[in-house]
Amino acid sequence: MSWKKLASLSQIEQLKEESKEKPVVIFKHSTRCSISSMAWNRMERSWKAEDSERLSPYFLDLIAHREISNAIAEEFAVAHASPQVIVIRDGKAVYNNSHMGINYREIVSVES
Repeated sequence: MSWKKLASLSQIEQLKEESKEKPVVIFKHSTRCSISSMAWNRMERSWKAEDSERLSPYFLDLIAHREISNAIAEEFAVAHASPQVIVIRDGKAVYNNSHMGINYREIVSVES
């Protein structure tokens, strides 16, 4: 599984544009949180290669890049949580969930 790293504020505009072609999945991960690690592991085990054809996955280490997490919360009007998955389509958040509510099937079905 190859997630693109979100490491720059300028990438927010890029992923908004990218979301006009196919939905963008943002996984916000806290490297200090066991629940976040568990949710990340579940996503990694569930992700299928063909899903990368239909969805564009991004990974945000929010400990290293908290300012990006804050900007995402503001840009897409989604309250910050960790771990958190946000799906962006046509420049808008169309799905978000956090902690044990993160559901792979829901995430991949958002694009259809």
